[in-house]
Amino acid sequence: MASPASEDLVVSRAGLDDWSVIRGWAADESWNPGLADGPAFFAEDPDGFFLGRIDGEPVSAISVVNYGTDYAFLGHYLVRPDLRGRGHGLTTWKTALAHAGDRTIGLDGVVAQQDNYRRSGFQLAHRTVRFTGTAPTSEVPADVRVVRSDDIEDITVYDGTCTPAGRPRFLAHWLTGTGHHAVVRRTGGRVTGYGVIRPGHDCRRIGPLFADTAEDARALFAALTAEAAGREVAIDVPEPNAAGVALAEEAGFTPSFETARMYTGPVRPYAEERVFGVTTLELG
Repeated sequence: MASPASEDLVVSRAGLDDWSVIRGWAADESWNPGLADGPAFFAEDPDGFFLGRIDGEPVSAISVVNYGTDYAFLGHYLVRPDLRGRGHGLTTWKTALAHAGDRTIGLDGVVAQQDNYRRSGFQLAHRTVRFTGTAPTSEVPADVRVVRSDDIEDITVYDGTCTPAGRPRFLAHWLTGTGHHAVVRRTGGRVTGYGVIRPGHDCRRIGPLFADTAEDARALFAALTAEAAGREVAIDVPEPNAAGVALAEEAGFTPSFETARMYTGPVRPYAEERVFGVTTLELG
């Protein structure tokens, strides 16, 4: 797939070997991308990443990752700062959106782009607030432990109740990625929540933090922040989850960034009350 535009912009699919360019631009925007996100992102949909190039030089990027037959997620919408305002972003956008077909598309939009997204048919679902702070020194609760290989199947099922679409290929990498620290809580053998903390460009990031109850979330949060005690940590909390906001505030974290979850259409029902921390703003 390739799409020409003004100034001979050509939009084509990006590969994992292009990831360092996209991650670098995201870091320049202070989005704090994870250091080892690429393999998990591309595992879910290796055809969902795009770069716009002029004379072979990357100037724009976007991802439209398909999850099954009904849902896709848009992220990494970026244009090199010195080439903005020339239509390159819009051309890249239009080319990549075709990859979603007739799926409902979700995104987490930065404030500056939300009006543009509305004009493109996206409707607000809720705000998401990034809370950042120094990880407290915590004891790891006795009933929270590091995820093992025999947990992954149950966590994948649990994760599917907390998201608009299943994502087993993504999770297989996310739970075991380089530098990723994943923990799970079980009650009576049943998963009641899990979470992951990973290294980011600017600070460590928690995501997801999915839990049945505020008590489960608090226990998981304690285990995750214990792994990063004394270092800066960020977590993206859906604003409607008042218990999630309270958890971040109780830890002394403060708002540092916000986005809006938006969709082009309906998504399947999922347990939004279990989402105490979004997995990643880039892939949902």
